[in-house]
Amino acid sequence: RWIKFEEKVEDGGERWSPPHVPALPLHSLFQLRTCLQKGTMLLDLDATSFKEIIDKALSGQPEEAELQPALRERLAALLLLQPQHQPTKSLLQLLAELGLSPCRGRKPGCPTRHPPAASSPGQSEPRTQISKTPLKEQLRNRFKKKVLPGAEAAHVAVGEVEFLEKPFAAFVRLRCAVSLGSLAEVSLPSRFLFILLGPPKAKAYHEVGRAMATLLTDELFQRVARWAEHREDLIAGIEAFLDELIVLPPGKWDPSARIPPPSHLPSPRRRTAVDPLDHQPPGNGNMTAAGDRATAGHPHSGEELERTGRLFGGLLRDIRRKAPWYGSDFSDALHPQCLSAVLYIYLATVTNAITFGGMLGDATANMQGVLESFLGTAFAGFVFCLFSGQPLTILSSTGPVLVFERLLFSFSQDHSLDYLEFRLWIGLWVAFFGVVLVATEASHLVRYFTRFTEEGFCALISLIFIYDSLKKMLSLADAFPINWQYRLDNVTSYSCTCNLRRLFNLILTCLTPLHHPPLPSIHHPDETSTNLTPCHFAGLSRTQCLGRGGHLLGTSCQYVPDVTLISFLLFGGTFLFCTALKRFRSSRYFPVGVRKLVSDFAVILAILASCAVDAVLGLETPKLLVPSELKPTNPARGWIVFPFGANTWWVCLVSAVPAVLVTILIFMDQQITAVILNRREYKLQKGAGFHLDLLCVSLLMVVTSVTGLPWYVSATVISLAHMESLRKESATSAPGEHPEFLGIREQRLTGLAVFILMGVSIFMAPVLKHIPMPVLYGVFLHMGVTALNSIQLTDRVRLLLMPAKHQPDLAYLRHVPLRRVHLFTVIQLLCLALLWVLKSTMAAIIFPVMV
Repeated sequence: RWIKFEEKVEDGGERWSPPHVPALPLHSLFQLRTCLQKGTMLLDLDATSFKEIIDKALSGQPEEAELQPALRERLAALLLLQPQHQPTKSLLQLLAELGLSPCRGRKPGCPTRHPPAASSPGQSEPRTQISKTPLKEQLRNRFKKKVLPGAEAAHVAVGEVEFLEKPFAAFVRLRCAVSLGSLAEVSLPSRFLFILLGPPKAKAYHEVGRAMATLLTDELFQRVARWAEHREDLIAGIEAFLDELIVLPPGKWDPSARIPPPSHLPSPRRRTAVDPLDHQPPGNGNMTAAGDRATAGHPHSGEELERTGRLFGGLLRDIRRKAPWYGSDFSDALHPQCLSAVLYIYLATVTNAITFGGMLGDATANMQGVLESFLGTAFAGFVFCLFSGQPLTILSSTGPVLVFERLLFSFSQDHSLDYLEFRLWIGLWVAFFGVVLVATEASHLVRYFTRFTEEGFCALISLIFIYDSLKKMLSLADAFPINWQYRLDNVTSYSCTCNLRRLFNLILTCLTPLHHPPLPSIHHPDETSTNLTPCHFAGLSRTQCLGRGGHLLGTSCQYVPDVTLISFLLFGGTFLFCTALKRFRSSRYFPVGVRKLVSDFAVILAILASCAVDAVLGLETPKLLVPSELKPTNPARGWIVFPFGANTWWVCLVSAVPAVLVTILIFMDQQITAVILNRREYKLQKGAGFHLDLLCVSLLMVVTSVTGLPWYVSATVISLAHMESLRKESATSAPGEHPEFLGIREQRLTGLAVFILMGVSIFMAPVLKHIPMPVLYGVFLHMGVTALNSIQLTDRVRLLLMPAKHQPDLAYLRHVPLRRVHLFTVIQLLCLALLWVLKSTMAAIIFPVMV
């Protein structure tokens, strides 16, 4: 059987072989051409049953090859016998048969089973004729799941019969596809039929039949066969197939080897048209510029970034483009995959909010802290997902914004300015400048962002995620240090004592063994009778000791080695588990439905598994702590920032200067992320909304500035993770064929659900406190690595380390000199290193300009 690739029933007759590329003898194609030239050919035949087709095929022979009536009857009787198919069975069915059948495993006394003979009816067991209606086995056959909707069946019947003296060949095309009862393995309408029967002739007919089946699965020959009007049209189709044929020399490969299906197949359009890339001079390196801009995923060819020449013209066009899709933005989210995306992105956003909230609190004396970060993320993200042009974007605090907040707070302290009021005016100016940029259609400048800029920015943000996750884990070694000088032989000298400086400066020694014999009473020289009970009866814990004003003394007081160790194991285990389960989709184990489900919920399963390991071990690993009260982190501030009162009047005018820098920062950060998310390779159907997105971010600046909440822009890595978690693939694929990427599940509901959960996280603190922070840092690492692997820069960096003979067969390596590729990569890496150094210094404020 063939669905794109060939499958054979193995010698035992029990299972189908793996799908493979059919390898045909060249001579079989020449023989097939001869059969079509000399045999019976019926095009656009009107018939409704298989018996009618056979009768017309046998009676429509050329006069010189016409069969005797008796031979025609025997041939018709042979062809109308019910074929014996090998149904595709589930594992449960096979196990049931194995248990029920008494003659499995070649037990003594059991008859030997032979495959049915393919010669004359007299040599095979008596069989019934083909039924006019499909059999139960056909309707229940699980193989039908592999057949694409709208597919038709073609039948190839070849074999040897002793009563024929010369071959009989017929090619039939029905005018309308009809169901031929129980002929096919699964019940499908049929249009084509090829018959080749003749006297015994070693394997020749079988190979001609394979050649015919291979031709009928070729998309270009299918068109020829469907629209051919004469015999010559089919012969011309075979000639075109032979023109594309590539011959393997017989002594250089094993003909019995099965060639596995390739991961990608050329499209029929590319086969019919001459590919200009294959005829390009090999030394032309300048073609990459045009090629990159045409295929890097920019929406340059669309109308999203074309100027209208009218105020707010681009914004109005965005609204008109997105409005028809608004209803489907909610209905398209009714899929289990969206649930896994919500949980995955929610945990990533929570971790990000806590991380940036803590750093904002340190930078601004808690004027903005974790609670403000939670509320701001929930509010801004919810509003953006509800009204934006690209709702798959996730808003978050970013590194450059954090740097600006730190510099702004320091400047306010040094010049005795009220920080929140000063920040309010900057935010209002930024919102004004943003609206001006939207009105003047400044987003059309995005068309000049090339792959060079996109990859540099995406690589930087991905490396920041990887660096921060590793940095957070290494900081655990400071909070829970490991005793590197520990020696087993010195275990008797390790102790920890609580020194309480009370009236008599007593020292309570904490003895670890609980079954130590009672200590004698301790007599203090200045006290007549001071008796102290040993610590295993009345010992003070570390918390009690510190709470009573004491301090710890000893060689083992500060070391908690097991916490750091298990934290790193949870961190690495979560990352590896996420990666392995994401790749499970392409695994060979379990049915495709199970693989897809596991892959969709990969991150959630990894988090649950790591949390279960942590709970079983019961160690005091650092946990996720979210605010449990709705009150400002700094009690000195309120929820509303007033524009006047604390600072002099001219501050509202001066704040326009730093607002220009923030506007550039917001514009670059927002639009580069938008360009990356709207690449062509994601196959988005609902269009982009660059102007509408920028307007939403600008207006949100007003609200977050008035309420003293952090500022938000698109988060590149989390948004990419959101996109990747919503990938759609074809539900049915031929055996051996990789599922086709259909695009992204574009909708608003996952983002809205994520930010609603963010808002109610304050009330979920008792549940969230069981999630270890190392597990979430492992998810951060997975997101950073996934985003880094999604860009071409990573592949080109690997090429720097590979000898030429081991380099993969990439398209740009065929047409661009390798030294030019390496030069391009090195320049990109130098710019990336410059950006990294820049963002690590106080000059990070000009980071967007340097991008």
